[in-house]
Amino acid sequence: MGAIDWSKSPKPSNTTITFSFEWAMNNLSSGIHPTLPTKQTLKHQGDRLEIPSAAARCEWDFSLSTVVSSSANAAVSDALGSIEFDPSNTVVATGGIARKIRIYSLNSLLPEDNIQLLTRGEQNDTAFLDHVNACSFYICTPAKLSSLRWRPGSGGRLLGSGDYDGVVMEYDLERKLPVFERDEHGGRRVWSVDYSHWDPFVGASGSDDGTMQLWDPRCGGEGGECVAKVQPAAARSSVCCVEFSPFGDSLIALGCADRMAYAYDVRKMVEPLHVLEGHTKTVTYVRFVDAQTMVSAGTDGCLKLWNMSDCGLIRTCKGHVNSRSFVGLSVWRHGGLLGCGSENNQVFVYDKRWDEPICARGLEPMARPGFDHAFVSSVCWRQVQEDHCTLLAGGSDGVLQVFVGTKIS
Repeated sequence: MGAIDWSKSPKPSNTTITFSFEWAMNNLSSGIHPTLPTKQTLKHQGDRLEIPSAAARCEWDFSLSTVVSSSANAAVSDALGSIEFDPSNTVVATGGIARKIRIYSLNSLLPEDNIQLLTRGEQNDTAFLDHVNACSFYICTPAKLSSLRWRPGSGGRLLGSGDYDGVVMEYDLERKLPVFERDEHGGRRVWSVDYSHWDPFVGASGSDDGTMQLWDPRCGGEGGECVAKVQPAAARSSVCCVEFSPFGDSLIALGCADRMAYAYDVRKMVEPLHVLEGHTKTVTYVRFVDAQTMVSAGTDGCLKLWNMSDCGLIRTCKGHVNSRSFVGLSVWRHGGLLGCGSENNQVFVYDKRWDEPICARGLEPMARPGFDHAFVSSVCWRQVQEDHCTLLAGGSDGVLQVFVGTKIS
């Protein structure tokens, strides 16, 4: 996502938000067991966070497969604010401060030798690549990017983006050109975009102007018609994240700077269907875990799992560090794993059944001037049903890292 300073959490009654224009961000219940495990003491072993007395709970072993960085010591930030797998889970798009959408094939990010070693449970050597060589192609964009999302039903051809200038754009990747543009947020930063799964022409954008807008390019003029618009907080607190339910229903969830998460029925947007209250600071991400469960992330350093049938809090997950930045949140639905970044430059993995991390891996440090305090700024799981999993993590220093998890027998 974009650069934002939430060090002073806004109050619901009178929200004040302070933004920086670089990332510091460097320059920014189904399937869930109701019984919580006994809390354990976390111990660090190298770059991995272990839970000694509950090691059997971790069914996965994670290895760093690939590091993709830039050979040039760029003078400006190349923070990665968004990483997205395409619907086929074979292509990856990244975007951020560098005003570029980079497209990678999974084969370029996961060398075949590494995949074979990891599948057999053997140790692999980390591959170090350069963005120039690993990237299939890139598209220059007119503004810094905060969000990317593939449009369902387009065969991986159309990719939507939200940017710092408050513009939503859609790119045709075969032609490498923008084919849709809407600028309806008054120039205020668009933090998040998503597409409906029941009607993939319908999109949503959440903005610093305090609104979430639904739009349909088939209606109205060149930029499509705004078919619905909501302002969740009376104080016009920023809408930091939007996500449609991928499970065939009509829900859309929002995360807001007023410390709340909201869920709306898109057929009746007059008022929220659910208001989820529990975070003590800005809600930066919302993600659907399954048809009955949602997870939210906040700059209070917590992930919270919610039962959407009764708005009940299932559990609060803690362990990562997050007090001011967008650090990413992704759900691997098949494996029931949650991935998020951290301001101590680690990637954390949680199992949805427990409130403590099952693993944390540090990002490979890159010696670049001006990036002494790098942090994880985006994460994304590959959505496949296998006994090994893939988690991508992007850093505020522009480094992309690929972790592969293998099931422990």
